[in-house]
Amino acid sequence: MLKKLLFISILFSMLTFAFAACGDATSNTSASNSSGSQVHMDSTTFIQPSITIKKGESLTLVSDTVTPHIIANGTWDQGTAKPAKESGAPEVKDVQVNGNSSTSIGPFNTAGTFKLYCTIHPGMNLTVTVQ
Repeated sequence: MLKKLLFISILFSMLTFAFAACGDATSNTSASNSSGSQVHMDSTTFIQPSITIKKGESLTLVSDTVTPHIIANGTWDQGTAKPAKESGAPEVKDVQVNGNSSTSIGPFNTAGTFKLYCTIHPGMNLTVTVQ
């Protein structure tokens, strides 16, 4: 009985260390992926309407809900979608960000101010300033 208890204790300790090691790896990966170049989206808006990034960086769009989004270059102006091709901006045409997922856009290699919008949610605009 004592051997069995000792065996279970050792096994439990080993599993605890194994799970702790896995947890640390996930935490580090998450920390290294979280940068200032993320913009979160709820059902119908960008949580922050603008972001400033450095030249050469990409932008990660993160959907925090199950609502899908279709992102493109351009903007909504008084309820009218205005697609645009901006010189120096990466081409973003019908990029789908399905619910509870993320996607990367870029890199943005030219300094300037660029507009992105969700083609299915009126008023859902994002301004990207590249320095």
